[in-house]
Amino acid sequence: MAIERDRDLKRDSDDISRDMVRDANKAHPDRNPDPITGAPGSHPVGTGIGAAGAGVAGVAIGTAVGGPVGSVVGGAIGAVVGAVAGGLAGKGVAEAIDPTTEDAYWRDNYSSRAYVRSGARYDEYQPAYRYGWESRKAHMDKSFDQAEPTLAQSWSAKRGSSMMSWDQARPACQDAWNRCGSCNSAAESDINQANLGQDQVL
Repeated sequence: MAIERDRDLKRDSDDISRDMVRDANKAHPDRNPDPITGAPGSHPVGTGIGAAGAGVAGVAIGTAVGGPVGSVVGGAIGAVVGAVAGGLAGKGVAEAIDPTTEDAYWRDNYSSRAYVRSGARYDEYQPAYRYGWESRKAHMDKSFDQAEPTLAQSWSAKRGSSMMSWDQARPACQDAWNRCGSCNSAAESDINQANLGQDQVL
């Protein structure tokens, strides 16, 4: 009887915690919540990509250091260590662009841009800025000019309630893209360092 009561209390507590996290995520959607735990600042895609890339590097390093006899053990340990380090580096790249920070920056600075119409409200340009910083994360390996055909084609689906054409939105999108380019440079350097070991072993 006591065990069942404790189990019921635990289940109720878990339900309350999940509800609180869900409500907090609704109130603050820019927190980038983890889809499972609701923890703020989680970037599962960036973490996964980093873990996979560094895991491969870890296997190569572990195998090379372990030699023929220790290749299985060395490879397994190298994969685990590499995946953890790579996961953190991948998360760093994804977190290098904080949507809350970017939105605040552009809200404060948009009116100083030459392409902004006199008297225009930030809300008119916000979708283009958001598209720029979100697209930068998705196309880290490309310049704006290389990504632009894809961006232009996808703008109508991504613009939300914006009435801007791509030609009108392009300067704001590129502005946000360029601002985020410097954010990514430091984080990309971390991933390149993690992959350096793989290049040297292979």
